[in-house]
Amino acid sequence: MTDSVTTVREQAWRAFALVVTLLGLFLVLNQVFLWDLLGGGMLRNEFLYYLLACFGSLVFVFFRARKVAPKDGPDAVDELEAPGAPLPPSRFAVPWYDAVLVAVTAATNIYFAVNAENIATLGWDYAAPTTAVVLSYVLWGLTLEALRRTAGLVVTVIAGVFSLYPMIAGSVPVGFLQGIQFDSNGAAMMHALGSDSILGLPLQTAAVILVGFLLFGVVLQRTGGADFFVDLARGALGASRGGSAKVAVGSSAAMGMMSGSAVSNVLTTGPMTIPAMKRAGYPARYAGGIEATAATGGSITPPIMGTAAFLMVSFLGIPYSEVAIAAAIPAALYYLGIFTQVDAYAARSGLRGEPRSMLPKVLPTLAAGWPYVLAIAVLTFLLVVRKDEAQAPFVTVALMLVIALVRRSGRVGIRDLGGVVLDTGRSVAEIFGIIAGVGLIVGGLSMSGVSLSLARELVAAVGDNVLLILVAGAITCFVLGMGMTVSAVYVFLAIVMAPALVALGVDPVAAHLFVIYWAAASYITPPVALAAFAAAGIAKAPPMATGFTAMKLGAVKYIIPFCFALNPALVAQADAGEIAYTFAFAVVGVVFMGSAFEGWLPVVERPLGLLTRVVAFGAGLAMLAPELTSSLAGLVVGAALAVALRVLVERPELPEAVDAPVLDRVDA
Repeated sequence: MTDSVTTVREQAWRAFALVVTLLGLFLVLNQVFLWDLLGGGMLRNEFLYYLLACFGSLVFVFFRARKVAPKDGPDAVDELEAPGAPLPPSRFAVPWYDAVLVAVTAATNIYFAVNAENIATLGWDYAAPTTAVVLSYVLWGLTLEALRRTAGLVVTVIAGVFSLYPMIAGSVPVGFLQGIQFDSNGAAMMHALGSDSILGLPLQTAAVILVGFLLFGVVLQRTGGADFFVDLARGALGASRGGSAKVAVGSSAAMGMMSGSAVSNVLTTGPMTIPAMKRAGYPARYAGGIEATAATGGSITPPIMGTAAFLMVSFLGIPYSEVAIAAAIPAALYYLGIFTQVDAYAARSGLRGEPRSMLPKVLPTLAAGWPYVLAIAVLTFLLVVRKDEAQAPFVTVALMLVIALVRRSGRVGIRDLGGVVLDTGRSVAEIFGIIAGVGLIVGGLSMSGVSLSLARELVAAVGDNVLLILVAGAITCFVLGMGMTVSAVYVFLAIVMAPALVALGVDPVAAHLFVIYWAAASYITPPVALAAFAAAGIAKAPPMATGFTAMKLGAVKYIIPFCFALNPALVAQADAGEIAYTFAFAVVGVVFMGSAFEGWLPVVERPLGLLTRVVAFGAGLAMLAPELTSSLAGLVVGAALAVALRVLVERPELPEAVDAPVLDRVDA
């Protein structure tokens, strides 16, 4: 009897999540396509409050106050489980206190939505009725708890401290940290009712643009996109030397574009790619490092990128298509660096790929997966040509669902659509929980006026030394990235660090991408390295060793941001001719740097000793430098090195090559 009651309760919460997600998606569609089906256009704050009532309440449905054990095993349910994976039944075992939080979240935001016009016209963010003041405290607390459940305790403490900062801003002894001081009621009203905190730019961007792309990623995976990209990567790369590792890089890049989360990407593709790499002869730590490094790059790879890239749209006031185009060259260089190292390792270790007879064929795979190719093409067209970043993902999703409902193979049924809706609800709820909480950081700095003084003081501290502030920014991004999500780090530094970089002459797009790249670096950099540690668990390898291996494989990621910050042509902020030759030099430079890290020059097929590694790295770095003279000098040195190695050094005897499927070596 108890089990049947529990099952009914879980089914009820599942239905609730389904209905609320559909309602939230309808609100977004109504706003994005200007349907006006609700009569009378919605005010912006009214729209955001209603969305928080939907997706904010779903945070307490999908995310428990603490990790709980699933019904079928002793291990804790990971709150970073892969998007697209079926939700376990226990996910809907909502305890009574979470049910209370769901009701309070919905009621509080609906109250504010109903009074949205009064908030805007009567200045409730400065002087509100007693009920609104009390509920402002409630929304403040709920936002912090939602942030804790979705992003963790560290980022919640940081957001909480910054949200309280306006209450002491006037009495801080350090001059440039002083600002306008508020009492507790004033701070609560500004956070809950103002337009610069919880309802600030990050949430506005998430509501209008990000929801559609999250839905697109879920639909792409649910309709078989993940299998298509893995098969396509296997067909194109699997037969080459070290093919299993190259397949991991290609498939993780594609999956990362859909999920935008490094850890989720590892947990989705890792169970397939890591064992294949280990069977091919890659050591366990190397297999885990490859997967972690490739997965981390997905969030910076167009046309679909991570949350932070969408936030750039609001901070810079430019179309998303410009952000995607700017990120294309750095992303290509990042993956080229990984491919170079993977290929070099396979060459000097004698690792072959899988037999072609065991691999999917590229053309038949493309023919069978034409809906996914069409979806990416349509999305890219709408983003680049039509510049409809808000409507583009919804139009593409509609096309994909129509095809999925009518095609014979891989047909999507009504039950599958329910899974799509629930996965979307969970993904959007997670992002809203993070973004609304991070908005408290923005609110605390903006209402006190400290954000402007911090940027000004940074510029004054470094004088005109752009390189110094870039190094300081990189360290800050990395340290904050240890305990915060990429989007949280980006939002914080976009209002503190990025303006200082721009003031010193760094291109605005390059400055904001610099912050994103270095914030993402923490996912593969010990001592935290969340993506590397997740991959190590799958590979059964030492976590720290896997993290350091991922660092080496992703070394280009640490260098490229400095290069495009100093040379905006690498983020497409120059004329076409300059972009073309800069990219050409950069490609050759990255190949030389990757070869230096791995100790093998793939094109020449010769090993590199310590001295030749240094020369190769220096030549590669020179080719990435902003001056044409240094690039040409690096090219000459690199070419001379390649010729000398080919002529003077004999190719060494390598281990006997073995085919990937027949070797089962696990070397942790």
